[in-house]
Amino acid sequence: MSFPPSQHGRPMVMGIVNVTPDSFSDGGRFADVDAAIDHALKLVREGADILDIGGESTRPGATPVDAATELERVIPVIRGIRRHSDVGISIDTMKPEVAAKAVETGATIWNDVNALKTPGAVELAAKLGCGVILMHMQGDPQTMQQDPVYEDVVREVGTGLSRRAEAVISGGVSREKIWLDPGIGFGKLLQHNLQLLRSISGLSKLGFPLLIGASRKRFIGMIDEDAATSDRLGGSLYAAIHAAQQNAACVRVHDVRETVQAFKVMAAIAAAR
Repeated sequence: MSFPPSQHGRPMVMGIVNVTPDSFSDGGRFADVDAAIDHALKLVREGADILDIGGESTRPGATPVDAATELERVIPVIRGIRRHSDVGISIDTMKPEVAAKAVETGATIWNDVNALKTPGAVELAAKLGCGVILMHMQGDPQTMQQDPVYEDVVREVGTGLSRRAEAVISGGVSREKIWLDPGIGFGKLLQHNLQLLRSISGLSKLGFPLLIGASRKRFIGMIDEDAATSDRLGGSLYAAIHAAQQNAACVRVHDVRETVQAFKVMAAIAAAR
């Protein structure tokens, strides 16, 4: 099964495992393979439904790495997780060769910020039969925050994601294998991000499950007096709760335990008589 079923009556929680020295929030903390595996298993114990393993930073201005480096970072981690857990694993990569090896090793989802636009990516995803997450990004990680412009960000992101999904389906990927991600912080200014978050329920009507990744992102710091990435938990939790209330299928977060607890309280309040 590509995407694990939700068993909690709430959005699934995707825990972030950055095996990189330069990710925006926790770069370098889990670059060591053993440290990354330990962290991943800790997130599973805290309630993560899916682990998202990434070996290349996609923060604004990040320097790309080659496939060999990315494989060296992520494959031992996926292999190590699989020795201990059958949790859902997504590989966060733009490179088909990395996705192929990751799925061979035990990943079941390809999370691509480039929406399978790399040559050969759609054909490979169809062949692998894995789940795919298509994200909207204006530009690329090196240029995306250099004055992004939209006339109507919600309409344009929705149209772009819908057209990309249909193109991927035409390339052989099954419709039920596809999730969409509006790409909070990827080629968007503060107001763009806020408008997209406000419109999650509308975007969820595109006909595909929606993943929201707002955890610790810069827009939270922009709202709260330049709060550092380590001081954005409150904003991250509210974004997750808001996404849940707006019919998101999954939230991608750094703080799994706190997010799962927030969802439990949300459910308890909703069930109170």
